[in-house]
Amino acid sequence: MEKLTIRQIEEKMKTIESEDDPFLHSIKQDDRKGVQQVLAKWHSRMLFQKKIHEKHKEMTRYERQYRSRGFECIAGIDEVGRGPLAGPVVAAAVILPEDFYLPGLDDSKKVPERKREEYFDMINTKAVAVSVGIIEPAEIDRINIFEATKKAMLSAIEGLNPKPDFLLVDAVKLLTPYPMEAIIKGDGKSVTIAAASIIAKVTRDRMMAEIGKEFPRYGFGKNMGYGTKEHLEAISIHGITPYHRKSFAPIKDSYN
Repeated sequence: MEKLTIRQIEEKMKTIESEDDPFLHSIKQDDRKGVQQVLAKWHSRMLFQKKIHEKHKEMTRYERQYRSRGFECIAGIDEVGRGPLAGPVVAAAVILPEDFYLPGLDDSKKVPERKREEYFDMINTKAVAVSVGIIEPAEIDRINIFEATKKAMLSAIEGLNPKPDFLLVDAVKLLTPYPMEAIIKGDGKSVTIAAASIIAKVTRDRMMAEIGKEFPRYGFGKNMGYGTKEHLEAISIHGITPYHRKSFAPIKDSYN
């Protein structure tokens, strides 16, 4: 029987998912260097997929724990935008189906922008419910950033339909009618909080990009309102915009 070409073997290997596959055993005997490279590449892919699956299992620990206690609509809540000098604070609340699986989902800060955009669409498509809460700079200045963060989270929870029966919240303890657990660095420990972090991050980034079109001198589309050198220089030259937080240093030292 004529040997398959390396290209043919490479294509066939894309469909192999098990170490016990007879085809895999057969090519292990093929001493061509190119075939052994294809085999090594396959093993690397399988190892990567195993790590992703193990990470997903680890990140569903809280969800599985509370489902075992009878909770069904478990919402994850996270926020972005506490630290910037400009723009809103944005929170998201997400309820995922029990069989939700999105390989590579993690804390939004660890996910590249292109992937965040992909995940944003997938989460919105697959989620049972998604809701966003937004608190603008004037309100942040009035009630302070910590209270604004909680208000954004509560607004996101209120917008969920169906309503949750349990909350997993990233770090912040909230006063709500629902039982909850606040998890330190929860966006890297809970798949539901991670999903909320992606929704919040992409929503806020898109808002800042739009604000950046209105005020191009400040680079909001790149710095997302954070106090970069270029952003601070723009403030010193052009002053502040309606989107700046007057209660945040160094702005408060000059404009209050």
